[in-house]
Amino acid sequence: MTTAHPRALPEPGSRAVPAALLITAILLLALNLRGPIVAVSAVVDPIRADLGIDAATAGLLTSLPVLCFGLATPLASALLARVGLARGVLVSLGVLLAGIVVRSLDGLPAAITGTVLIGLAVTAGNVAIPVVIGRDLPRHAGAVLGAYTAALNVGSMLTLSLTVPIAGVTGWRVALASWGVLVVGSAAVWWWATRRSAPEPATPHESPATAAVPAAWWRRPVVWVLTVAFAGQAFAYYGVTAWLPQLLRDELAMPAATAGAASSVFQIAALGGAFGVPVLLRLTSPLTTVLIVCAAWTTIPFGLVLAPQLWTAWCIIGGFAQAGGLVVIFSMIVRVARDALESTRFSALVQGGGYTVAAAGPPVLGAVHAASGNWTAPLAVVLAAVALLAVAGGCAARTAAARTAAATRPGPG
Repeated sequence: MTTAHPRALPEPGSRAVPAALLITAILLLALNLRGPIVAVSAVVDPIRADLGIDAATAGLLTSLPVLCFGLATPLASALLARVGLARGVLVSLGVLLAGIVVRSLDGLPAAITGTVLIGLAVTAGNVAIPVVIGRDLPRHAGAVLGAYTAALNVGSMLTLSLTVPIAGVTGWRVALASWGVLVVGSAAVWWWATRRSAPEPATPHESPATAAVPAAWWRRPVVWVLTVAFAGQAFAYYGVTAWLPQLLRDELAMPAATAGAASSVFQIAALGGAFGVPVLLRLTSPLTTVLIVCAAWTTIPFGLVLAPQLWTAWCIIGGFAQAGGLVVIFSMIVRVARDALESTRFSALVQGGGYTVAAAGPPVLGAVHAASGNWTAPLAVVLAAVALLAVAGGCAARTAAARTAAATRPGPG
């Protein structure tokens, strides 16, 4: 029997605002957790020309935040434990706004500094929001998690579609800085939704039952297999997201604005994966779902090499896959964890390790492209990452299926 987490759900009626307002705040926050990062890929050419940097260095402006996701997770967890989830998210939004502004100042040092601040801020949001959903919206957790995943991709779609037109009028610096307006709006709604929430203890405590969970939880092979699977998924996602606009410009001679809008198809198609994969998991096994997701993922590298003119189809199918991969991995974390505390630990390790590896995606693909002079070799690297997801995800799916079967098997008598 799972012991309740100390930050228990508020008693019915203790929250002074309706759940709809909290959900709105979560979704608005999600728009800011990927958009400011991927916006760089839409205007990478003017950034390179202005700052005098090569492709691999430009890739750092996308990969550094992802590296923060991996390395700064303990720092974000400590902040949230000290000040509480509601205040912690507000602090992170303030840091995010500062990072967006600093990144648009003059010179490469400012761009790097602002990018790191953005990564630190988004890391706190990554950690906080799943906990908020599970704690305050338990009856709707599945649907809200799907909507949250979809909103992450909607934020990417908006920035990819609109950054280039704004930059055409104002320049890339103002275009990137303009997304701070969305941060301010999100912070206002978040404050309104959480201003009367129940006070949170400064530090979570483990109950005797959860404290009795073996300290060697991290020795369970499945958590490392899931970390490898997540690394393959995130490496492929951030690599494709960073360079898809440039690839479409190079291969199909698209204007910059058109390529930015076209690449947003990869993000908006994720809505199908965010809501479709939970249905697949109910209808079939985790292993079958993993294999379907990975097969869909391969359409991006294969399709863009063999028939780039059909980019719309490949982006739609690949977009379904990139969101579906995220959902299926986190669903398996829930299935294999023995209680809520272990689920939190698994999630932190999987995200921390996976995002650390994924940070190499944009600069590696940029360096491979510069060395090869074409996009076939970088797409082969993406295919290798998807293969890693398939193998590791398949192994984890077998463990998840076995644990689910054991949990539902009737006991003796």
